[in-house]
Amino acid sequence: MISRIRLLNFKCFGEVSIPLANLTLMTGLNGMGKSSAIQSLLVLRQSFHQGLLPGRGLALNGDLVNLGTAKAVLYEHAQNDHIGISLAYNNQDRETDFLFGYDKNADILKPLGQQNDTEIFKEQLFTDQFQYLHAERLGPRVTFPVSHHHVREHRQLGSKGEYASHFLSLFGSTQKVPKKLQHSDGQSDLLVHQVAAWLGEVSPGVALHLSPYANMDVMNLEYSFPSVNGRSDHFRASSVGFGITYTLPIIVALLAAEPGDLLIMENPEAHLHPQGQVRIGELISRVADAGVQLIIETHSDHILNGIRVAVRQKRCTPDKVAIHYFSRRQKDDRSYSDFESPKIDKDGRIDPWPSGFFDEWEKSLENLL
Repeated sequence: MISRIRLLNFKCFGEVSIPLANLTLMTGLNGMGKSSAIQSLLVLRQSFHQGLLPGRGLALNGDLVNLGTAKAVLYEHAQNDHIGISLAYNNQDRETDFLFGYDKNADILKPLGQQNDTEIFKEQLFTDQFQYLHAERLGPRVTFPVSHHHVREHRQLGSKGEYASHFLSLFGSTQKVPKKLQHSDGQSDLLVHQVAAWLGEVSPGVALHLSPYANMDVMNLEYSFPSVNGRSDHFRASSVGFGITYTLPIIVALLAAEPGDLLIMENPEAHLHPQGQVRIGELISRVADAGVQLIIETHSDHILNGIRVAVRQKRCTPDKVAIHYFSRRQKDDRSYSDFESPKIDKDGRIDPWPSGFFDEWEKSLENLL
């Protein structure tokens, strides 16, 4: 697993070292650096898959992120023209450094020196043991795309979760979900049944119905619900609540992950009611405890509370959870992003509790009283 990211002159960070755990929760107000920290990993992956790493450069624009030109990437108070991203792994005794030169109009940054540690490109960040789900995922549609390249060959859901239906149609009836992650309402341990059971936390009793249209390279996704006569008719995704389809790739990615995989997810709580958010937080914790590394960006105190409850119930040990609260700071007339890392104990308690860290409910309650 990645144990640390170190950034130099990257976007809002002058120089920062961010420790990672099995489950790393990144939170904070908007524009404080959470996305930038995640983008530092994504830009390395997309550069490797564009054939630019090692040796040729850093691709600022691609399928995963679009950062523009180097002018938008270089930290505004940088003391030099170097942009660096370093990774440390818990199975290594040293960091792997990626250092690039600055050219304000370039969208591919040239490396400074030769990257000799090619073994790093066998790690999960660069392989098929990886999923990234963007905050802006694919919502309800009449049909969903099919990609034999992404799904059948590389087991990828797509950064917007657009291939989740295709993934389920191919692997849902063959892949089994580990007992530790199984929902008690699941019809069996098969992925498709466990996905439906966990979706039941969002919409109770929902069932999935997948139909591939091979001649058109699209998938039809429909849902049915409990009724007095057993099951309702099938409803297309575009006729059903937004949150079900929006959450589907999150649940598929979590349940399909295998130990050693790396999952990066932005705002898994989007379009979910609080109960569903808490349960997703619990599932995230259980997946992390099963040996998958997760980096989660969230604005939800319910996701946090789901993690706290999972720790309290011993579904995840506290040493596997890192919480980073990002904020903007001032020093010598310079602004930069930094973070605090409150600790979680075995009872799910958090100490210290930073000012501004999921305390808006208490502030509002105080104003009401």
